[in-house]
Amino acid sequence: MYRRWLFISAAAALVVVSLVLVLLPDHEADARHAAATPIAGTSANVPPATGSPTASVSATTASAKPSAKSTPRTAPTATSAKPSATDTPQVASAGAPLAGRIRPDVTYNGVATFYDSDGGGACLYDPSGDVMTGAMNSTDYESAKACGAYVSVRAANGASITVRITNECPGECAPGQIDLSAEAFAKLAAPSRGRIAITWKLVSPSTPGTMSIRYKTGSTRYWCGIQVIGHRNPVARLEVRAGSGWRQLSRADYNYFISGDGTGCGGAIRITDIFGERLTVDGIAIRPNAVQPTRVQFAKH
Repeated sequence: MYRRWLFISAAAALVVVSLVLVLLPDHEADARHAAATPIAGTSANVPPATGSPTASVSATTASAKPSAKSTPRTAPTATSAKPSATDTPQVASAGAPLAGRIRPDVTYNGVATFYDSDGGGACLYDPSGDVMTGAMNSTDYESAKACGAYVSVRAANGASITVRITNECPGECAPGQIDLSAEAFAKLAAPSRGRIAITWKLVSPSTPGTMSIRYKTGSTRYWCGIQVIGHRNPVARLEVRAGSGWRQLSRADYNYFISGDGTGCGGAIRITDIFGERLTVDGIAIRPNAVQPTRVQFAKH
């Protein structure tokens, strides 16, 4: 009886061991499968979805804080544009890069005298009824660079007058001196004074009309002289169309720009003031000694 019980116990134990060995591989397989299946809310190495979430984030960021490339800039107009380094080989002042001796925002000391003027003179402008004019001393006349400039002249008593430079006062006129028309001088002091201390400065008047162009007597398509009349600000340079570019003409001390070989005579003309503003005029025929109006004028400063 005792032996039968031992046999039954051993057989039962053998059955249990067999069942464990049979079931063990399936359990390990289930465990490996469970480890490879991500749980919701955890990260897993799975292929990315179609479409990039980073791109959406970048788009949102760009809308909130635009980059420099996405910010449009207003293109400057031709008249406000400043000249390049090539156009301005030397800088005379920050406000007027092409100015000569006479610069804006500078007050000059000198003396005023007077003479009988009809508005003409070394600048070869026509005599006119406007005799509020002046002859600039040779130093500040600067080989006709002062021609057509408007200057405000002030006396020690506070009286002031604006005159246009139409002539040169050579020899006896010292630097800083302006020989005014008799009418202009009389607005500053009694003519009996003859000579008074003054200060003067360049100005840019508000209503000078538009500019005109004149070809010098004797001009042809083989040689020409070109004069600018009625400009608000002093003229710094004049260029003529030459092929696909522009050719700068030299300025004579009698205030004409000369094309000695005829280049550009009768073609487009580009005029630049001391502030660097460039204006182009076309359709000006070679008509010697004829004043031909344009539709343009330099900006007020």
